[in-house]
Amino acid sequence: MKLCRFGAPGAERPGVIDADGRIRDLSAHVGDIGPDALGADSLKRLAAIDPASLPLVEGEQRYGACVTGTRHFVAIGLNYADHAAESNLPIPEEPVVFQKWVSCIQGANDPIVIPKDSKKTDWEVEMGVVIGKRATHVAEADALDHVAGYCVINDVSERHWQIERGATWDKGKGFPTFGPIGPWLVTADEVGDPQDLSMWLSVNGKRVQDGHSRTMIFGVAQIIAYLSQFMTLEPGDVITTGTPPGVGLGQKPEPWYLKAGDVVELGIEKLGEQRQDVVAWTAAD
Repeated sequence: MKLCRFGAPGAERPGVIDADGRIRDLSAHVGDIGPDALGADSLKRLAAIDPASLPLVEGEQRYGACVTGTRHFVAIGLNYADHAAESNLPIPEEPVVFQKWVSCIQGANDPIVIPKDSKKTDWEVEMGVVIGKRATHVAEADALDHVAGYCVINDVSERHWQIERGATWDKGKGFPTFGPIGPWLVTADEVGDPQDLSMWLSVNGKRVQDGHSRTMIFGVAQIIAYLSQFMTLEPGDVITTGTPPGVGLGQKPEPWYLKAGDVVELGIEKLGEQRQDVVAWTAAD
């Protein structure tokens, strides 16, 4: 099942994607795709609804972030050995954990705004994990039972603030528009093994990232179990699990970064695709 949120910012409605790729309105059955909708019983109830019985949403629609009510937007860094190498950093012995501010979350195809005075805004295609059941001190063998579903995330990053402004990565990760999520949440039963998904990202039509989740250093179950030792993951929380090589920071012969006018396109097998226009910061932002 592919669940989405569609409509203008702040006025999104819940939907499901039917077999023909069209949006069907779920508003009569659920208030929103948020924490209350993500439990196993709720997802089972929604899955039992015949999409053909739901109102068809006509016309072009904006996809909002595929989940709302997120309290924690947790990120895992350097989770692909070859990405660690291109960043000139050692392979971590434990997951590298940082936060993306929830205020950076936006729709999958909303524009990326280059921060004021930024010269090192970068891209990162990543698999997102949406929590469906509260997780604290979870065993790795049980960790995937706490997952509602998966989605595409662009972990947009400002490398100057991340790397050169002290040791706190969070500063470069949570600028407004730095968290495109979606276009939809694909439930765990439809995805199957999260360690068997290919992913890619292109800038202006040039393919710069080609990766696969099987090469993650720490898999999804390991990450959830690890995080649950020192924090409580709640329904609606999102974990973004790291990126394969090919980010701007690692380009050869020298790094290059996003600028106004660029177009970023990315996707993950089974999870859908995103497209973002890159725009300059203005005082209105």
